[in-house]
Amino acid sequence: MAFTLSTFPAKTLTTKTVVTHFPQNPKTLILEQCKTTRDLNQVHAHLIKTRFFHHPAVAEPLLESATLLVPDATIEYAVSIFHALELPDSSAYNVMIRGYTKKELPEKAILLFRQMIEHAVDPDEFTFPSILKACSRLRASREGEQIHAHVVKLQNGFGSKEFVENALVYMYASGGRVRLARQVFDTMSKRSAITWNSMFSGYVRGGYWQEVVGLFRKMLEMDFGFNEVTLISVLTACGRVGDLELGEWIYEYVEANGLMKNANLVTSLIDMYAKCGHVDIARGLFDKLCRKDVVSWSAMICGYCQANQCKEALALFHEMQKANVEPNEVTMVSVLSSCAILGALETGKWVHSYIKKKNLKLTVTLGTALVDFYAKCGCVDNAIDVFRVMPSRNVWSWTALIQGLANDGQGKRALKFYNLMLKENVVPNDVTFIAVLCACNHAGLVDEGRGLFASMSRDFGIKPRIEHYGCVVDMLGRTGLIEVAYQFIKSMPIKPNAVIWRTLLASCRVHKNVEIGEESLKNAVRLESAHSGDYILLSNLYASVGRSDDATSLRNEMKVLGIKKNPGCSYLELDGIVHELLAEDKGHEDFEEIYRATEDMIKLIKQAGYVPNIAEARLDAEGCDKEVSISHHSEKLAIAFGLLRTSPGAVIRISKNLRICIDCHNAAKIISEVFDREIAIRDRNRFHHFKEGSCSCNDFW
Repeated sequence: MAFTLSTFPAKTLTTKTVVTHFPQNPKTLILEQCKTTRDLNQVHAHLIKTRFFHHPAVAEPLLESATLLVPDATIEYAVSIFHALELPDSSAYNVMIRGYTKKELPEKAILLFRQMIEHAVDPDEFTFPSILKACSRLRASREGEQIHAHVVKLQNGFGSKEFVENALVYMYASGGRVRLARQVFDTMSKRSAITWNSMFSGYVRGGYWQEVVGLFRKMLEMDFGFNEVTLISVLTACGRVGDLELGEWIYEYVEANGLMKNANLVTSLIDMYAKCGHVDIARGLFDKLCRKDVVSWSAMICGYCQANQCKEALALFHEMQKANVEPNEVTMVSVLSSCAILGALETGKWVHSYIKKKNLKLTVTLGTALVDFYAKCGCVDNAIDVFRVMPSRNVWSWTALIQGLANDGQGKRALKFYNLMLKENVVPNDVTFIAVLCACNHAGLVDEGRGLFASMSRDFGIKPRIEHYGCVVDMLGRTGLIEVAYQFIKSMPIKPNAVIWRTLLASCRVHKNVEIGEESLKNAVRLESAHSGDYILLSNLYASVGRSDDATSLRNEMKVLGIKKNPGCSYLELDGIVHELLAEDKGHEDFEEIYRATEDMIKLIKQAGYVPNIAEARLDAEGCDKEVSISHHSEKLAIAFGLLRTSPGAVIRISKNLRICIDCHNAAKIISEVFDREIAIRDRNRFHHFKEGSCSCNDFW
């Protein structure tokens, strides 16, 4: 190396004379020469031998090289240099604080700062940004506030405050103390782009989406220049709050200023449009991306999932696999959510296997998504297995499992997990109570449900929402307590909505209470535009008590009013592909084969005692068409297709968008016995496991 023993004078000098014999810039010389640990050792040895080591002008650049500049130097080596200094000044402390933070040892940086104060070494304007950065890394807001107090105390003791104030904003914002960050931000006389972006980042990290949008509008009013980092934060917020207008303004700005080559920015646009419900625009942007990374794939898949276009989400996920892009946690959570909605068990199992194969950490978010997926596919034992191996769980993990057990009709088991949750000191939230009340509904646990409803406000201070009242109405109505449910609605402290009355009407249909059923329909129609399901429920109620003329009259009224029955839709996964089957639809590529299989299936179950319930036929069907209409309900088509394409003994798993009708429920029971197959159907309300001629719901749904 160019550095030799003759670079510095060899004789012993006093501190005063040393300065006169140094090269013009010893700091520059040392920083240039020390590129490796070997270089450091040589220079260090020479400085010790020539007795220049203790002079700050020489020791500090050596310390800086060891701490910050030489890649292979250890922090221990830097510490040994620091401890050898007789009276380290603020500059030496600053270097070490920066070094500890760079080496991911922020707690040691904070301890060193305390030592600095204890040794009466005054911090300077360079100390505070460094130590505040360490606090940011450690999320040490308490220590950060103490350092802030030092800043206030010494604010007139050093020059520019801008770097310190920037560091304070970043420290508070990154630590989730956004209100304190904003207080510092608002008092700053001068703000840089870094300051603004720190504030935006803190708001984004804390989920303060409205504040992000508001701050950006203030930024525009002040005509302060923003950059691409700013726009990414703001687009994220626009997607969360549905501010399409601002999002489109940013899109126009990005296009006008030639920023479309920034893949991260375009990905944020994709995310914004997808979350605002414009998935077609999002897909157009996605398709134009030259290089698609895992973030862009995940944004588009997540967008489809949130827009309830789950088939498209899974189709895009399969494209992602073909493109050999490895999914991340966000991808897998979105895919699992889509699988849960569609009942795509095999695809979800593949995701679970991938997680195990790659030894990915089972985070709370990912674990909860797996629990929810298995539960919604009717595999509650698998859901429990995942739940038990999760390293950590939060209230949403517990709630997902309890809701899954509730939908599967395992009410008592759901309440056991709820009690276990309380024992582990996990505080339930309002969604948890919807889950446990649903568990009581499906299991007929009225006393337990009433107790839980009272416990909400009494024990946890949770004010019941309309959904909780609806659960109680459902619970009472299902068990035949129609009059009690009716009086409960009348006594509610909040105004009942159409869903509440519709829930009571469904119970009236089961328990044949015409008077309250009629009252329920009147109230439901008064509160909401005509709903086909309401009229059909009352029509079926009339038919069940022998009032066929009233039933016909009500259905004719539906025709006059132009009320059409919502089409049933069932999903069936075969070999990793999700098939969508609509009632009486012939759009499926194998519809001819499916319809023939359905006709053969109906013939066989008729021989076993199945009698079609023509009351469930579509409104405009007449005569023989009524029976044909019933036989082509979506779940019957899906069952027939499953019998056709799956091997004997395999479980046929179906998800349906509506509540399963009585006729399909009766047919499925007989099919399970005639064909010796287990059939799992998840409708809008719950799971039905058909096996050997009976259903797990015990005809209570």
